[in-house]
Amino acid sequence: MNRGSGESRGGANLPALRGYNEALLLDLLRGAGPVGLGRTELAARTGLTPQAVSKITARLGADGLVAEAGRAASTGGKPSTLLRLMPDARHAVGVHLDRDGFRAVRVDLAGRVVAESMGPLDFAAGPEAAVEVVVRAVARVGDPARPPLLGVGLVAPGPLDHRAGVMGRVTGFPSWKGFPLRGVLEGRLGLPVLLDKDTNAGAAAAAGAWLRAAWPDADVGRDADAGRGADVGRGAVAGPDAGTDVDVGGPRTCVYLHVGTGLGAGLWLAGGVYRGARSAAGEFGHQVLLLDGPPCRCGARGCVEVLCLEAVARGDLPEAARILGEGAANLVALLDVDRVLLGGRVVAAAPEVFVAGVRAVLAARALDPARPVVALAGAGVAEGAAELVLASLFGRAGG
Repeated sequence: MNRGSGESRGGANLPALRGYNEALLLDLLRGAGPVGLGRTELAARTGLTPQAVSKITARLGADGLVAEAGRAASTGGKPSTLLRLMPDARHAVGVHLDRDGFRAVRVDLAGRVVAESMGPLDFAAGPEAAVEVVVRAVARVGDPARPPLLGVGLVAPGPLDHRAGVMGRVTGFPSWKGFPLRGVLEGRLGLPVLLDKDTNAGAAAAAGAWLRAAWPDADVGRDADAGRGADVGRGAVAGPDAGTDVDVGGPRTCVYLHVGTGLGAGLWLAGGVYRGARSAAGEFGHQVLLLDGPPCRCGARGCVEVLCLEAVARGDLPEAARILGEGAANLVALLDVDRVLLGGRVVAAAPEVFVAGVRAVLAARALDPARPVVALAGAGVAEGAAELVLASLFGRAGG
């Protein structure tokens, strides 16, 4: 639901729901951007009483989260005071661990990147080595002189147990199975840590892109490592100059398909990330397309992942895009989503090829004239990891 528009969520005038109502107002103010909203409009959109809105916004103002943004245009009476979110009141960190590299970002409450760091990572070296990489990365982007950190969102290849914060048997890397990554990092960092799959972060980033679009980046001073390596963890963020669509619409039902060192999917359904009963949803790369096809590292044969990445390795990107499209068409037929968003380093290297290829397959296999939109994801996976941390502050289901 586009909460920056006239649509609304219902509030509750009960003391027990104080935290929920605060999150509800913060979410509306985030969607409104720097212009802000008046208390009367906040009350109308939420169903809260004007008195409740005044009390809640006073508390948020005392915490530095909300401030006045001037006066609304007069409609004949006294102009109302507008309130706006203060994006720099708190920050969050997102870290994307890939099989051969990492990217970390610090974002403000609007989701804008204010610092980033990236570099190589050897996933085969095991979880203990990765912990040291994450600790150093958070130290680089988490400047103590900056606003307080709400927490760290850490995302990695699955499978993993999101609820327990424990890694599963990542394909090709058995030493990770059972490692309590969240607990170890919380002990080292002294901050709340959220562990999730990289593809779920991609879905959260795509769904939150419209919120970031409401906030101009002109006033954000970005810090970055002077000698950072390749952007191994960033999703496809090519803009209009790439000649390809970038999705910046509001949260809808969508699948985010990530093509990098592996293939995976993030599912945004019913207003939030869908993880499944065992945090195992989204293993998109290991659906079998070709019976008795080439062996995949998961142990099966003819998986989307092995077929697609083999095409990439031999330089046949149109064929890779066609294979990705066939897998995407299966998901669309199963879930009836209205967005298919593409990201990951392979897509970022040839965005037009992949968007056109996936779009062509979906058109050919469509059973309904209302086909889903195919576009690039509007943000990277590390940003999505930070968005998962922010979700709890704004009462969203992403985290």
